[in-house]
Amino acid sequence: MPIKDILTVVDLAGPQPASKYALELGRRYDAHVTRLSIAFEPVVPAFAAAPMPVDYLQAAHEQAVSAAKAAQKEFEELARLSGGKSESRIADLLTGGPFEGIIHNFRTTDLVVIGQNNPDSPEPMRELLIETVLFESGVPVLLIPYIGTKTTEPENVLIGWDGSSTAARAVHASLQILEKAKKITVLVVNKKVTPDMQPGADLATYLARHDLNVTVDVITNPQTGIADTVLNYVSDNANDMIVMGGYGHSPMREFLFGGATREILEAMTIPVLMAH
Repeated sequence: MPIKDILTVVDLAGPQPASKYALELGRRYDAHVTRLSIAFEPVVPAFAAAPMPVDYLQAAHEQAVSAAKAAQKEFEELARLSGGKSESRIADLLTGGPFEGIIHNFRTTDLVVIGQNNPDSPEPMRELLIETVLFESGVPVLLIPYIGTKTTEPENVLIGWDGSSTAARAVHASLQILEKAKKITVLVVNKKVTPDMQPGADLATYLARHDLNVTVDVITNPQTGIADTVLNYVSDNANDMIVMGGYGHSPMREFLFGGATREILEAMTIPVLMAH
């Protein structure tokens, strides 16, 4: 499916790497880009001995809206310079509260672009928002590292492949991006030797039928965990994007990433396109 509609979550501060990447994607694919700025409402403790002063709550609300509008204004200037099609929205969210009131924004788009949480300037609920969008929106998510990217046109793409439905969805969602890549590597990490199998061969055949230049690399019985194996491979081979499935579960509706997924997103230095 072609990418014609992109939604990006705008950072409340900093150089806006996700917004810049989304706008460049929009320009390249002639797609409409919607930016969503979130105004985080203050939490009123249920155990407070006395009601919170109305003036305090009003001031906190105005501060949250002001921060969202400031980020919105910065995005609109970036959008003007890019010359693409775009619009802006602001959504209110109670800090620490549920995402039901805003999740609908993410379900009617082709791709969500969102920045990795910056430990030096953390966004409220950013990690939980990423998890929720990945598992609840039904839309692929492109994570952008907080340090920014060297290019917005990936030429050396790594596909983390295990044959799962989530990995397959990520591949299908990335086809338009893969078509512009000069090199595509299907990486299979096997924890045990399987001499009678050809892991990744079916995917390579499928992508070759789309006229894509594909190679398969298999790492068997790695000496490190899957996340470290993938990240070390990226470092050694100068990949500029990872395509992979996102894994997790939600006991009691608290979303928890699978170990490898979380570790990659915490340590990623290049964009990661994920689907669930």
